[in-house]
Amino acid sequence: MLILGIESSAAAASAALCRDDRLLGLSYQRSGLTHSRTLLPMIRSLLENTQTDLAAVDAVAVAHGPGSFTGIRIGISTAKGLCWGAGIPAAGVSTLEAMAWLALAAPEEALVCPVMDARREQVYNAFFEIRDGRPRRLCPDRAIPAGDMAAQAAAMGRPVWVLGDGWELGLEALARAGAVCTAAPEPIRYQNAWGVAMAARGVPPQPGEALLPVYLRLSQAERERQDRLE
Repeated sequence: MLILGIESSAAAASAALCRDDRLLGLSYQRSGLTHSRTLLPMIRSLLENTQTDLAAVDAVAVAHGPGSFTGIRIGISTAKGLCWGAGIPAAGVSTLEAMAWLALAAPEEALVCPVMDARREQVYNAFFEIRDGRPRRLCPDRAIPAGDMAAQAAAMGRPVWVLGDGWELGLEALARAGAVCTAAPEPIRYQNAWGVAMAARGVPPQPGEALLPVYLRLSQAERERQDRLE
């Protein structure tokens, strides 16, 4: 199965083309420019350099959240446009699960701990372990105080592998909680589209227009509006 993966949920933006579990090409940028400027040119370059016609792609996979509200919207809008234009299906996947695929080199006894800074003294997080060459989910995605996440991880008594753009925040909280923890190596520490493509395998495809963001909580504008109404 030929999958085009898209990741734009945080500071980095990337696109990957995978055939089954084989990576054919990866374009990655963490330049600080907005994803609305970088994402489509990266996808176009990736398809051209791999000599792949978009119509030959079986599905477009996108990280649908949690993460940056703006980044998620850009990724989903891009995926919808590609799917509509080429008449191909889409697959939305958890940003955190896609990150867990980057931790395949973690020891089997390790607790894989993707962490994203959710602001307001919270992190986006889920726990995974690596079994039989793939991540196995141990809890649902959630927005949780960093201290609570760290206490749960420490209580499991396992070494913790931390990755994601909130790795420093997570590592600090875990160390305070007494967990044995380490950050994943730099090249696999941050979100990228290879993990998105891998997480999409086995996800039932859907029409592009059915893609929806998964924010886990209200945006700041929605919270402010709710406060005004109360």
